[in-house]
Amino acid sequence: MKEITVPARLDQLTEVTAWMDEALEALDCPPKAQMQMDMAIDEIFGNIAHYAYPDGDGSATVQLNFDEAQRVVSLVFIDRGQPFDPLKKPDPDTTLAAEERKIGGLGIFLVKKIMDEVNYCYRDGQNILTVRKKLG
Repeated sequence: MKEITVPARLDQLTEVTAWMDEALEALDCPPKAQMQMDMAIDEIFGNIAHYAYPDGDGSATVQLNFDEAQRVVSLVFIDRGQPFDPLKKPDPDTTLAAEERKIGGLGIFLVKKIMDEVNYCYRDGQNILTVRKKLG
């Protein structure tokens, strides 16, 4: 398992993405899967940075686990911000025109579509969101 903890600020997104990309390249991750994982980090870490800590002061941890036998990468996002389960929010109606849709929810909808599995739990004062991607 690899882990990085950074301040939950948007200016840390580049560092987290570079850290993950380096780890994925060492696993011979296919480029398409790596791009999808980058998108997931962008959406999930961005949401933590924007919404988890109303006072703007907090951190986020990202853990990367790799199941070699199954060739599955798991990213675990952990924060101590306000409890929030993004999976409870209904998916946006993508049949509507953009201007007719409610704001919000499209990012996590995208993550659910491009990842093989997405899970959330709140435990010990922490939001824990896990995404899994099979590398093939």
